[in-house]
Amino acid sequence: MQPPPFSCGHATFVGAPNAGKSTLLNRLLDHKLSIVTPKPQTTRKKITGIYHDDRSQIIILDTPGIMDPKQSLHESMLEITRRSLRDTDVIVALIPLQKGEEPFDRAFADELIEQWVRPADKPFVIALNKADLVPEETVHQVQNEIMERYHPIAVPALSALTGSNIQELIDLLRPLLPLDEPIWPDDILSTEPERFFVGEIIREKIFLQFGREIPYSTEVVIDEFKEQHENDPSKKDLIRCSIIVERNSQKQIIIGQKGAAIKKLGQAARKEIEELLDRPVFLEIFVKIRPDWRKKKNLLKSYGY
Repeated sequence: MQPPPFSCGHATFVGAPNAGKSTLLNRLLDHKLSIVTPKPQTTRKKITGIYHDDRSQIIILDTPGIMDPKQSLHESMLEITRRSLRDTDVIVALIPLQKGEEPFDRAFADELIEQWVRPADKPFVIALNKADLVPEETVHQVQNEIMERYHPIAVPALSALTGSNIQELIDLLRPLLPLDEPIWPDDILSTEPERFFVGEIIREKIFLQFGREIPYSTEVVIDEFKEQHENDPSKKDLIRCSIIVERNSQKQIIIGQKGAAIKKLGQAARKEIEELLDRPVFLEIFVKIRPDWRKKKNLLKSYGY
């Protein structure tokens, strides 16, 4: 008996900030890969997650949310999304459902599909996220409207938060991918290095701990990542990083009175980093001022944008 055909290819998640792209990626992988916070624009760079099962390997690209660019950083984030859409095999446009008279943002959905998805000229699915927030009748009405309005291949309704109908999305994507052998071993969840995720964890803790503009005006740079446990298991890995801010007042907020805020930040980040790496680390955090770094293309390039 012939084994079922195997599919392998790229699927790009695209949508507004806070549409649930990162939560969906984490749910599909059953692992926290993308950082998630209640604040929009948490994801700044493309994050690659690799889903495996016995019939497919889906290389998922979680992209920054589409927004009106206010500075060079936003333009760089949007260019990451454009490149991901060009290089993918299939697109998942994620539209969140919402309570109230309007079950979804039609104006943004028009922009998303007409200005971003269609120009990429790839097969696309429109997934309705947060379907658990609205009545089933509303879900069916929206599915019919979206199918008539945009003509995607399918309109699955799911909840990235609860995990409902996730398998339906996988079953829809599989036949849209090339028939091919897996590219990556089945124990690999991402192509990004450990130091990338260490920086993302620290950024997440900044988003969760500080309010207003602080999270948006910061960047995290890993200056040193020394794996010392390999030669001596009693030694902790050494991680030195810099939190980049734009003004001295922001630096003072991150450090806090008598260093209390940065100590709290470091403790929260170290705990999760140790869980990620499954080994103890020594984490040192410095705060550096780089005025208007979000507007300077040379600095953005050096930070990986």
